[in-house]
Amino acid sequence: MQELVTLASIVAALAVGVVSPGPSFVMVARVAVASTRSRALASALGMGAGGAVFGAAALLGLQSVLLAVPALYAGLKIVGGLYLCYLGYLIFRSAQQPLATAGADGRSSPQDKYPGSRGTLRAFWLGVTTQISNPKAAIIYASVFAAFLPASFSMGFAAVLLAAVFLVEAAWYALVALLFSSSGPQRAYLSCKSWVDRAAGAVMLGLGLKLVTSAAKP
Repeated sequence: MQELVTLASIVAALAVGVVSPGPSFVMVARVAVASTRSRALASALGMGAGGAVFGAAALLGLQSVLLAVPALYAGLKIVGGLYLCYLGYLIFRSAQQPLATAGADGRSSPQDKYPGSRGTLRAFWLGVTTQISNPKAAIIYASVFAAFLPASFSMGFAAVLLAAVFLVEAAWYALVALLFSSSGPQRAYLSCKSWVDRAAGAVMLGLGLKLVTSAAKP
């Protein structure tokens, strides 16, 4: 019973952070409006897998490691921030490029270079890498786990917890994917693609630069 309460507390605390807008939300929404629903859902599953990675790291004592080696956290900020800047650059650069329509086989044309547009597997890995590029999410996971986890727990509890983390992350981003891949948002996107891409790219660049610059702060 106590493990069930602990599990519910952790999931509830993480859910608040999951639904808050950030680079993961921007990326899934961007894939949804610019590509196919299946690829958007694949990126949502990637976000869930990335969350599970953070959860596993938190179970292994990530918070203690980052507190003991502050330079590691700063390095993660720099690497993650540069990756977000790179994704933002790709999106911003695509603003003036025509949107290639996926064919019946779900494949895009060779000139389609948008993030997440080259198959469901790549969309999945885009979700994973976008998720784990944000070290602040790692701190949230580590802090929540440190606050609620008991001193000792079973392997069964750890497995159920990681599965719950995956489901919470994947379910939320799947909802985002379904919403933004519907005909209304896609029509709106196509009507003002260049502006939407510039805005999305600028947001990703801004989030990346914020991470990089915050690494220099004590």
